[in-house]
Amino acid sequence: MSRTLNPVALREYDIRGVVGTTLGEDDAYAIGRSFGTVVRRDGGRTIVVGRDGRTTSRALEAALIQGLTQSGLDVTRIGLGPTAMLYFAEATIGVDAGIMVTGSHNPAEYNGFKMVLRHGPFFGSMIQQLGAISAAADWEEGAGRVADIDLIDAYVDRLVQDFDGAAFRIGWDAGNGAAGPVIERLVKRLPGEHLTLYTNIDGRFPNHHPDPTVETNLADLKRLVADHGLDFGVAFDGDADRIGAVDGEGRVVWGDQLLSILAEPVLEALPGSTIIGDVKASQALYDRIAELGGTPLMWKTGHSLMKSKMKETGAPLAGEMSGHIFFAHEWYGFDDGIYAAVRLIRAVSRLGSSLTALRSAMPPLVNTPELRFQADETRKFVVIEEVLARLQAQGATVDRTDGARVSTDDGWWLLRASNTQDVLVARAEARDEAGLARLLAQIDAQLALSGVSREPETQH
Repeated sequence: MSRTLNPVALREYDIRGVVGTTLGEDDAYAIGRSFGTVVRRDGGRTIVVGRDGRTTSRALEAALIQGLTQSGLDVTRIGLGPTAMLYFAEATIGVDAGIMVTGSHNPAEYNGFKMVLRHGPFFGSMIQQLGAISAAADWEEGAGRVADIDLIDAYVDRLVQDFDGAAFRIGWDAGNGAAGPVIERLVKRLPGEHLTLYTNIDGRFPNHHPDPTVETNLADLKRLVADHGLDFGVAFDGDADRIGAVDGEGRVVWGDQLLSILAEPVLEALPGSTIIGDVKASQALYDRIAELGGTPLMWKTGHSLMKSKMKETGAPLAGEMSGHIFFAHEWYGFDDGIYAAVRLIRAVSRLGSSLTALRSAMPPLVNTPELRFQADETRKFVVIEEVLARLQAQGATVDRTDGARVSTDDGWWLLRASNTQDVLVARAEARDEAGLARLLAQIDAQLALSGVSREPETQH
């Protein structure tokens, strides 16, 4: 097999590519050899491996494990399941590291790898290090063993441990992703009535693309909620580390709105705690955290960055507009869409209301969902630097935490480079439609000045 890991697949937070074009079994083997070498040199000898339901995941997993064992690691294989089940295994079964084979929320032709080392995220320069180790064939040698365990029941047991939520009527859309078998077992353990969609795993995603941040992907869930008069519905991405939700009226409850609901019981238990949101989140989230007596903190988008910031600040809760919700209070500090759904049921129960009422009580701001504009991978970060330079010259009020978040009398707008796709991501929020139009015009102007097409990216 090739001793070189394709550098095109090395991203900031994971390794990802189009299978057969920028990622293949040779790369999976090289990742196993290289990450296995890192674990060995860190004093580790054991690793847990999982995979999602994509059609290419099983073959990539086999090549990965071959590389890991030949680097001297003993592998515990948990098989098919959500990424969070891999995180749960790495945190609880006594191993030194973990790798998940998953394409996450990306289209069916993609796949990739998410890594954990000693309960911490593995990203940035650490991922780039794998490329250097592979290029030099600077690998540890060994003959590790492989064992299989079935962890689904233990994971579901932990999801419902100490559950104190009320009985609701809820719709669940697994999107033919890796969440399906877990959801089917979970809903049997919860009070209330539960209707499920697309829990059969199919890596072609025949019903809709599993990315709950795109509203069109929630159409079937909205219909289920409306047709059966359900209290609300939840949906997940391909590896179930992201959650989406709709209320009883079919309105989307976005990631920042979910975080504001989830924050209230956490701040009751841990007064004054820091709650972290990302730069795409509404100002209403940060205002609400402060109103509840918490300490709001805006941080960079990216699951590894969020986990690192949580550890640094001791924050019990963090979340992103993408639907990644991270729980350190009563959980393990990683993002888990299914556990977020369980915590949402508990939070709505504790607040003595309905998700619909909680959504209706939120400030009536006018905002956009995430807007995505195609930008070449080599160009997207350059565009942001160009925008920042122009804004500085204009004397604009800019937060540079992650891209450019610009505050004006109308509200705010954001333009940043995606960490996981070759797109620029924009968002804007204002008090009224006229103000929102002015903010969007500013985004359009900046895109035009940098030669970026203002037609939204429509891949998903």
